Amino acid sequence: MKRLLTSAACAAIAFTAPAAAQDVAIVNATVAKGDGSEPVADSRVIVRNGTVSVVGPNAPVPANIPTIDAQGAFVTPGIVAAVTDLGLYDVGAVGASNDKSAGNARFNAALDVAPAINPSSQHVKVSRAGGVTRALVTPSHGNSLFAGQGAVIDLGADANAVMEAKAFQMANLGERGARLSGGSRTAAYVELENALREASAFASGSWEGEEALLTRADAAALVPVINGSQELYVEVERAADIRNVLGLKRTYPKLDLVLVGASEGWLVASEIAAARVPVIADALDDLPASFEQLGATQSNVGRMAAAGVKVAIGRMSGGTDGHPRSAAQFAGNLVALGKVPGASGLSWGQAFATISSIPAEIAGHGGKFGVLKAGAIGDVVIWDGDPLEVDSVPNRVFIAGIEQPLDNHQSELAKRYLDLDESQLPKAYDW
Repeated sequence: MKRLLTSAACAAIAFTAPAAAQDVAIVNATVAKGDGSEPVADSRVIVRNGTVSVVGPNAPVPANIPTIDAQGAFVTPGIVAAVTDLGLYDVGAVGASNDKSAGNARFNAALDVAPAINPSSQHVKVSRAGGVTRALVTPSHGNSLFAGQGAVIDLGADANAVMEAKAFQMANLGERGARLSGGSRTAAYVELENALREASAFASGSWEGEEALLTRADAAALVPVINGSQELYVEVERAADIRNVLGLKRTYPKLDLVLVGASEGWLVASEIAAARVPVIADALDDLPASFEQLGATQSNVGRMAAAGVKVAIGRMSGGTDGHPRSAAQFAGNLVALGKVPGASGLSWGQAFATISSIPAEIAGHGGKFGVLKAGAIGDVVIWDGDPLEVDSVPNRVFIAGIEQPLDNHQSELAKRYLDLDESQLPKAYDW
């Protein structure tokens, strides 16, 4: 009910998003910058030409600029969904609408999600209504340990969703990578090393296509990985596998690695920190879902962060409890975890950073989005309560300074049945 009334109130005050960015001043707000610092009450955010101009309690408000009195409400940067499939499918069970993986393709590393992004997807709309403004979209693994190249997108209500195509390469060196490589981790590492070796040969002009296992397109796609200009995201869970992935830099020192998952990361947190490799982790892994997660604990993120590891939380897609809009709820759970005896959690500011500035930094866009600071893109969310509480929702969402519509199939269904007269047949029969 609260969500519906909030949506209805927003509809009454919101206006159609214009083609150009807006100037807006948000005053009397509790501002969380997203940089790990704690929220500051009675603060201001000024956005000019789609860019954050100034933030702070005493930020001057320019004359003749539209002003929003937040009345003490939380104002934050937009949530950044890390490692998600937003925009790649409409109905998961309908193959024709699902572009998450290409198991029958002749290519793997060369696959690029950018052309498949659908900015009109209901999953994008629902996420936007939940305060998600940017996403690191990745393909799923098909027939190889390389899944392909992910993209950085914005969730604005326009046709230009892709902010950066071919932003990173996705690989798996855990149980799934082993299965895709022939049934064993031994095969997965041989396949990985061969692929990097062939890509190196391609880069140097000595690649022999007839003898190579990679296609020309896949070899070309891996060249940016070996020269360090494209990040390599590696899904891996158990401590032993994490150590092996970190060891790849001894042979390929230019590799720009990012660990994804890392359920047992806390066991090797000091080694991850020393290698300066960031992690995109599940927020609250507890009971192991596989043999590679036997050491899973809800304190994983908190312990890695305490050891100096740069940690974002991600891998949310699909189901009710794992949708990207739930990221704030999971971050809030990390705050609550800090109050549990013997557990390791995060402060409020640290937790919000795991879903805002840190995933942006990992993607190479630190300071550009996921944070409220001068010069950052004007992704701003005004909430009806503490954004890390489960019952809070956005009142207004701006992406690059443009106010966004918050309607979607879910909100429309809620409106349809709000005033249902139980003395009559359900409205589904009333056409």
